[in-house]
Amino acid sequence: MYRHIRPYLSRHEPRGHFHLHFKSTLGAMLGLLAVGALAAWSGQPLLLAPLGATALLLFAHPKTPTAQPVNIFLGYLVGTVFASICEAMMPGSWWAAGFGVGGAMLVMLSLRITHPPASAMPLLMLTSHLPAVTLFMVVLAACLVLFTLAMIWHRLPPRQIYPLTPPSLRLDEAKHPVLELSKRE
Repeated sequence: MYRHIRPYLSRHEPRGHFHLHFKSTLGAMLGLLAVGALAAWSGQPLLLAPLGATALLLFAHPKTPTAQPVNIFLGYLVGTVFASICEAMMPGSWWAAGFGVGGAMLVMLSLRITHPPASAMPLLMLTSHLPAVTLFMVVLAACLVLFTLAMIWHRLPPRQIYPLTPPSLRLDEAKHPVLELSKRE
């Protein structure tokens, strides 16, 4: 019996070090406190639910593709665009949120800019009643704050590389002619 339910009860994340968990938690907390302070100062609703998940990805899993800047910013843009389209085509309907999330997911997955919290934008637009431009500008400002703090935070010891260098820009010694010449000399 246990072997049948074991996959549902097993943890799949590798074991990490407590000091890294503490640093990640502290970074996410400070990032969201900074966003909250900016919200209080500006009077804009910057503290939105998907940003908690974005903070977790930025500070605790900076090496995942979903935490990279292009995924965060373009993912939220795609989510907002689909939220706007569905709200314009089906104003006030609850099922517009399902089509919006589905459309945003399809485009994010197809363009390889997946950012899971960004697929909540159609749900957020349906429940917050904010105009699309306002919603995107609010999320953009909050993400800029979190991203900037994450870049600084990951340079503190123990250091982590963030953002990652895309594979197409990494120097491959076997394919790079200048590196091959310097090896021969």
